[in-house]
Amino acid sequence: MRLLIDAQLTYRLTKWFVARGIDAIHTSTLMTGDRTLDGELSCLADGERRILVTKDADFVDSHFLRAEPAKLMLISIGDTSNGALES
Repeated sequence: MRLLIDAQLTYRLTKWFVARGIDAIHTSTLMTGDRTLDGELSCLADGERRILVTKDADFVDSHFLRAEPAKLMLISIGDTSNGALES
């Protein structure tokens, strides 16, 4: 499994996945960092065959309307702490 973790999620979540043997990168490690545009994230995820993991509901529309990104994991648990999310 290969993941691209969006800026709205903490870098700690990326480290959590990596510690469990999952190939995960965070947008903060990209050249334009957390300012990378949504379209660029979709292209990167698709080009590297990654699942885009996000809390940004805008990606749902592009996923269903244009299949961009091809694979999407929407974290939709409301306003919660990073610690609770990791649990």
